[in-house]
Amino acid sequence: MSGLWVALATLALGAVIGVVHLRRGGRMRDVGGERLPERSPGEKPEKPSGGLTERLTERLTGADLGEGLGERATLVQFSTAFCQPCRATRRILADVSTLVPGVSHVEIDAESRLDLVRRLDIMRTPTVLVLDAAGTVVKRASGQPRKADVLAAVADALPPG
Repeated sequence: MSGLWVALATLALGAVIGVVHLRRGGRMRDVGGERLPERSPGEKPEKPSGGLTERLTERLTGADLGEGLGERATLVQFSTAFCQPCRATRRILADVSTLVPGVSHVEIDAESRLDLVRRLDIMRTPTVLVLDAAGTVVKRASGQPRKADVLAAVADALPPG
């Protein structure tokens, strides 16, 4: 009888974890913090001193991405070869970059750019970063985002006016 209770508790815990994972996956989050000082290529960023909750805003350049930044905003997608949600995310981001003038989409193979993956603390694919015109990361999503969320994140990244 106690084995049945253990099995039911395990199933309930698994269901709760699954629901939380589904609800959080793909949601665009603000990337808060102060702006990083300019640094030369290859120079390592300083680590934040205040623990995990204190984050510095990262700035990426065309050299970091291997392509130029978008005129108004850039959607950066970290993918891997066998990631099924990455394919759907690629279509969503391509649609958004077509719909919004001056927005470009850059896809980066996470396995070939481990330096950038570590620098940006990418833990899963797909991960989407929304950059403003200067290359500052303003929004971030881990998992497949919804198109409406990406459009709203791009609108937040665009300069006023």
